[in-house]
Amino acid sequence: MGQTPILSGTPADAVRRLAEQGTVREYRRGTYLFHQHDDAPSVYFLWRGRVEISSTSVTGHRQLHTALEPPQFFGELGVLGEMQRTATAVALEDTAVCVIPGEAFIRLLSEQPEASRALLRALARQIAAHEALVEDLLFLDLKGRVAKRLIGLCTPSFDQLPEDGSVVPAVVTHADLAALAGGSRENVTRILSELQRRRFVKRDGRRYVLANVEGLRRLAGL
Repeated sequence: MGQTPILSGTPADAVRRLAEQGTVREYRRGTYLFHQHDDAPSVYFLWRGRVEISSTSVTGHRQLHTALEPPQFFGELGVLGEMQRTATAVALEDTAVCVIPGEAFIRLLSEQPEASRALLRALARQIAAHEALVEDLLFLDLKGRVAKRLIGLCTPSFDQLPEDGSVVPAVVTHADLAALAGGSRENVTRILSELQRRRFVKRDGRRYVLANVEGLRRLAGL
């Protein structure tokens, strides 16, 4: 836990006390950890496996948000806002998490100002990412948005572009990319075929590989 951005500046004994209050749970691939609109009594810490976060709109449209890799906290928004889950979490492979009571997490934040500031920075970046997506929908064509989403799946920041050969860390379908880029699955499929012909991306089994990050960067306007 101490390796996460939120707790990297927190004393080891405080991190240990937080971990001791958690319960380790293991989930098989395809198992749901929680669903959108569930109550949110706990924060999750991912220490093995991968977890996909998605939500469903009132019209039934599925929106993929991200695929989480360890070590990482998630599910904190419902605890902080004292509200129901805003998204669904499902294990993409056999996964182990530590489930921490929300009160223990809040208590740590109140006792450790650096952890609170780190969490605020993380939330600010999430807000900035959502605002950037709205801007992309207004000013970037679909091909550019697909290119940008592919790069974004391989890096936490567009200031640090991934290297050629980077593998998208989750199995992302055409429908997933369409949801991420704000386009139809048919148009995204056509764009992905073009990107493969131009050797900007390639496939490695069921995953995409960024074969030409510079070319994708130009399309994305980065």
